[in-house]
Amino acid sequence: MDPEVASLAQSAGTTLVTLMAADAWQHTRDGFMQLWRRMYPERAEIVAAELETSREDVLAAVTAQDQETLDELRLQWQGFLRRLLVARPDAVGELRRLLEELDPDSSVARQVTQHATASGQGRVYQAGRDQHIAER
Repeated sequence: MDPEVASLAQSAGTTLVTLMAADAWQHTRDGFMQLWRRMYPERAEIVAAELETSREDVLAAVTAQDQETLDELRLQWQGFLRRLLVARPDAVGELRRLLEELDPDSSVARQVTQHATASGQGRVYQAGRDQHIAER
């Protein structure tokens, strides 16, 4: 898969899930629904229902401080969006424009952090690259 498409899907999934808990949700939802209606009009209502269900899950997870559920939802939407971009490459530009409109500074995507601890020998995975780390 094209790394650029994977990165765009990751950023879009993260932004979407983050904005589900924000005041800008309705505008975000409308933008994603317009994209889906143009690309797959026959699936738009199913996606609309998934967006609403996911938003309810996000709000509950935020209230409960349930990071695991938020991570799962991000991965779910990243997968949906990645499959859309692979099947419809013409959606790449539209999705980029939508993300720029919703998050012009890319501040939402930067809010996501990952933490890891390693000891001894291990492998570090970063942005799809595998590096061997020897014990020092």
